[in-house]
Amino acid sequence: MAKIEVFDPVLCCSTGVCGVDIDQQLIDFAANSTWAIKQGAQIQRFNLGQQPLEFANNAVVNSFLQRSGQESLPLILVDGDVALAGRYPTKNELARWAGLSLTIEVSQSNSQPCCDGDSNC
Repeated sequence: MAKIEVFDPVLCCSTGVCGVDIDQQLIDFAANSTWAIKQGAQIQRFNLGQQPLEFANNAVVNSFLQRSGQESLPLILVDGDVALAGRYPTKNELARWAGLSLTIEVSQSNSQPCCDGDSNC
């Protein structure tokens, strides 16, 4: 399984899901990464404000920051290679990188067809 590393900008806490003005992107990412970890994904997060040495000691991340600046974070590495920058990954992206399958549960309680037989469906 791939190793996913997330290099966050400076956040108020380890997840960024705190305070009064919470970014919806962070809420979605927290939920998606929790799901992926429960499925067995290996995800590590590093906060620039709390773990600056992780940024400085990683040659790929250090080079990225010198070239693009802190405002280009978050940076996501998959097995050490840049996979995404400037936004957090979606659930689909996390699943693809981690080799997880997304299953859609369909309720069988409503067996009505979506169309009524009219050709205007």
